[in-house]
Amino acid sequence: MTVFNRPWATPLLTQWALTRRRLGIWIRLSLLGFSTFVVLFPFIWVLAASLKPPMELNRPSLWGFTPTATNWVEVWLRSPFARYFLNSIVVGVLTVTVSLLVGAPAAYAFSRFRTGGTWLRFLILAAQMLPPALFIIPFFLMAYYTGLLDTVWALAMAHLTFIAPLVTWFLIGFFEDVPRDLEEQAMVDGCTRWQAFLHVVLPATRPGLGAAGLFAFIMSWNEMFYALMLAGGHSKTLPVAIAGYWTFRGVELGKMSVAILSAAIPVLVASFFVQRFLIRGLGGGAIKG
Repeated sequence: MTVFNRPWATPLLTQWALTRRRLGIWIRLSLLGFSTFVVLFPFIWVLAASLKPPMELNRPSLWGFTPTATNWVEVWLRSPFARYFLNSIVVGVLTVTVSLLVGAPAAYAFSRFRTGGTWLRFLILAAQMLPPALFIIPFFLMAYYTGLLDTVWALAMAHLTFIAPLVTWFLIGFFEDVPRDLEEQAMVDGCTRWQAFLHVVLPATRPGLGAAGLFAFIMSWNEMFYALMLAGGHSKTLPVAIAGYWTFRGVELGKMSVAILSAAIPVLVASFFVQRFLIRGLGGGAIKG
């Protein structure tokens, strides 16, 4: 008879199991708390910098200060930052609208008819494999000769070269998940293929369309290279405006912090609502087919 089979050993084993379980829970909670702190600390630091008085910005380690809205007033009310914010929204909306109008039918064709085979699915991503500098001279010349230079239209067209293919790739997996029986039943009832696509397939993929639209908007919102080359004073977007706070006199840390928070918060909040669709969509184009 071993020691573990004795009656007095059972309470000890039970206590040890409970202690080990509690220790595991505390370790996991500690790791989760540390990871959360590491992720949130940059945002907390930027928020603190945006609320610091100008005289205290040269002391980044100082946490005890009296908050002030001076930097927020300077950025939003005494500079054209609001116009740059609106430019980013307009460019993003234009890019998302055209990308969905082009990408949804293309993704449907890939998923239902295997158009072009697997090689064409990867070929549409060619723009992602080439450096943006390769396209900037043609884009600049086209915008210059058409009178679209320094407009949101030129910037949106440049964004479409790499965002529309990704939206198409993104949506393939969602169209693959829609049963073919639904559209076949619609066509038996008298719908054409196009009507079945509009009234049956698209409503069924609404979460995917929303996620693809947000994904495209985020990419357009954060893009800087084309915005730096094609946009000037009138059509400047947020990434270029944020970089503009790095001046020959140094970094205007307080104003830059306000601009960073203003650009990051809307996208972060929206991303929480569609994150599971983002992961599913990014893998769908490669897994399905």
